[in-house]
Amino acid sequence: MDADEITVRFAPELDVFVGARGRGPIRIDGVSTLGHVVESLGVPLTEVGALLVDGHPARPSHTPAAGETVQVEAVARPQPLAEPPRFLLDIHLGTLARRLRLLGVDAAYENPDIGDAALAARSAAERRIMLSRDRGLLRRREIYSGAYIYSHRPAEQLDDVLSRFTPPLAPYTRCTSCNGMLRAAEHADVRDRLPDGDGQTYDSLARCEECGQTYWKGAHHARLDAIVTAALAKFS
Repeated sequence: MDADEITVRFAPELDVFVGARGRGPIRIDGVSTLGHVVESLGVPLTEVGALLVDGHPARPSHTPAAGETVQVEAVARPQPLAEPPRFLLDIHLGTLARRLRLLGVDAAYENPDIGDAALAARSAAERRIMLSRDRGLLRRREIYSGAYIYSHRPAEQLDDVLSRFTPPLAPYTRCTSCNGMLRAAEHADVRDRLPDGDGQTYDSLARCEECGQTYWKGAHHARLDAIVTAALAKFS
């Protein structure tokens, strides 16, 4: 090892980010923080748990010295939180947003794309955990908190978020369209919004307090109920 190098070792869970860049000695400049070094190797700090320097706990603000050995652990699951989680999802995670809302989880979603700066600002202003597959977005310092979504598949994405953050589940209490809260509705109030014209063949009617969307048990309910049942069995 040269005089201006350190050794950085990553937990296996972080291999998806690191690749060949994290193998072998890493050159340092004596100025950059440990957090900057880790991110320069492709790992968002949102995915980092404990940092150990020569076996001792360290913070991302630590400035590495030549010859040190750094161990980078993955974030703990479930992840400790100071308050119940509220989420903000980028434009690429619309299906995940709807599934979280189906389970009663507060999941704001931006569509159309408002840009990384505006997303980060909303995350900070509303104390929402930013969910994204965009590492650049997750590296923005102004976000309140964030998490990388590892899978392309909505079912795996949902399991990932629920296992990591363990949010309270309250199925069928949020609007899947706008994230507003649902309230029970009478047939007379929503008659003109139902397929049969009077709503007498539908039960469990609900209406969003924000956007007015009406919900009932239609042909698609069995598919939605399967998602809810699976989530409750795993995470309730």
